[in-house]
Amino acid sequence: MVFLRARHDGGTPLGCDPADLAEVEAVVRDSGTSFGKGMQILPPDRRYGMYAVYAFCRLVDDVADDDGTPQDKCQRLDAWRERIGRLYAGEAQDALDRVLLATIRTFGLRQEDFNAVIDGMEMDARGPIVAPDEATFDLYCDRVASAVGRLSVRVFGDSSAAADRVAFHLGRALQITNILRDVAEDAQRGRLYLPAELLARFDVPLTPQGACHAEGLESVGRILAGRAHDHFRAAAAAMRQCDRRAMRPARVMGATYAAILAAQERQGWRHPECRVSLSRPRKLLIAARALVS
Repeated sequence: MVFLRARHDGGTPLGCDPADLAEVEAVVRDSGTSFGKGMQILPPDRRYGMYAVYAFCRLVDDVADDDGTPQDKCQRLDAWRERIGRLYAGEAQDALDRVLLATIRTFGLRQEDFNAVIDGMEMDARGPIVAPDEATFDLYCDRVASAVGRLSVRVFGDSSAAADRVAFHLGRALQITNILRDVAEDAQRGRLYLPAELLARFDVPLTPQGACHAEGLESVGRILAGRAHDHFRAAAAAMRQCDRRAMRPARVMGATYAAILAAQERQGWRHPECRVSLSRPRKLLIAARALVS
């Protein structure tokens, strides 16, 4: 059972019906991730705004990962574009719509950022991404990660140009980190997100399974890890120009993923099937340090 705390003004978060808020929160809870707990540091309006953004991302990501033909998946993603368009016309049809609409209006979220996330999922839905060129690799990172960041920083409380730079760099840093630790898992799905130019440079086969067992994968991983570190540093510099309180969740995510990347670098990429993870106590310690830094 979900119990919602009223705001100090006596209203519910975002002014939404408690049943709608509970339904959106259930999507977050049922995802099995620690996202919901991580957002507990936010005040209620921002927390439920992030739940709504996460639920949107979770559901469109499920479309890309579900069974079905590329045509069917793309049609379902088109339906999501239409749904977002209706929200910006002021039309809401269900619980998620209503909480998303309140979030959009409260925090000034941009329609193009929602559409960019859908476009990123469509890149996966049209067929497995295998060894994209550098431009496509960067575009994918922007759509599936930095666009989410552009939505998130506004909900966190900062809509400045500096906050957009945080989203640009931190999104890429997080996505590159995910790609580097999921090489084997992605290969099982027929996917290989590593850039073709880097793979060719180190004689790594441009096939998912071939790349997993290539000696040159280590060098590819090291170079991409260096890029991710550059993005982490640029994100941290941009955060210093932002509202400090608003950037608390971004600092926690940045610190956590930087630790994951460091652990991956220590392990290397000779056995990509051994997925790197952090213990819960380690995550809590990292979060605590990021919040007081």
